[in-house]
Amino acid sequence: MPHQPRKRFGQNFLQDHGVIADIVAAIGPQPGEKIVEIGPGLGALSRPLLAALGQLDAIEIDRDLAAALQNELAPRLTLHQGDVLKFDFHTLGSDLRIVGNLPYNISTPLLFHLAGFAADIRDIHVMLQKEIVQRMIATPGDTNFSRLSVMVQYRFSVELLIEVPPTAFKPAPKVDSAVVRLMPLRPLPHIARDENVFAQVVATAFSQRRKTLRNSLSSVLTAADLTKIGIPPTARAQELTVAQFVAIADFLAAAGTAAPTSSPSE
Repeated sequence: MPHQPRKRFGQNFLQDHGVIADIVAAIGPQPGEKIVEIGPGLGALSRPLLAALGQLDAIEIDRDLAAALQNELAPRLTLHQGDVLKFDFHTLGSDLRIVGNLPYNISTPLLFHLAGFAADIRDIHVMLQKEIVQRMIATPGDTNFSRLSVMVQYRFSVELLIEVPPTAFKPAPKVDSAVVRLMPLRPLPHIARDENVFAQVVATAFSQRRKTLRNSLSSVLTAADLTKIGIPPTARAQELTVAQFVAIADFLAAAGTAAPTSSPSE
């Protein structure tokens, strides 16, 4: 279908048939599964997924693309036209398998949005900017370890599957891409007693990532508090594990201390 890519939607259409086949093989779709595709675009993944499944749900914000796909692939394709950042995945049931070539301009907020539905998700296979994937899989002490690393790893196991060059897309993006698999952790290995406090602690610590925790969290914790929790006051955010961030958040929640406030940082 002829279509002029729209920059405001971050549209880069996957066209490499080898990469498409590798992604579908990694997903391993089986008849009867509930797969939801985010941003089907021109249908490069939709068609092979439908061939394996017979039925597919897809969420597309671009009205023209949504209409074209609906005309071509309905009724096997159930098209939900709208903004995926506002989409309620609860309406599609449980044991969902999420797939897609995500618009890179909304990838981080979309990952946070999906995390809110983790209880209803079996797995996620998505294409992202490689730099974002490197943050998602980074470990404490790595320069790529970030707020995104902690928040994703709190709820998911993460695995890089396929690295994809710009030439696989039209138009070609200016960055490398990668396909990643996220599996919800069940049960969560470290459960924060107040997840809002946990999220704010992580955001505050990484908003001033070069500072020691004694300084970045000074509005709510003393050096003595950090020592009591078992964390060196001279440690920096990128050196802490998910479990240690949960420990800080639980300490604050138990003490009834208000969460720190800051501008989020990735």
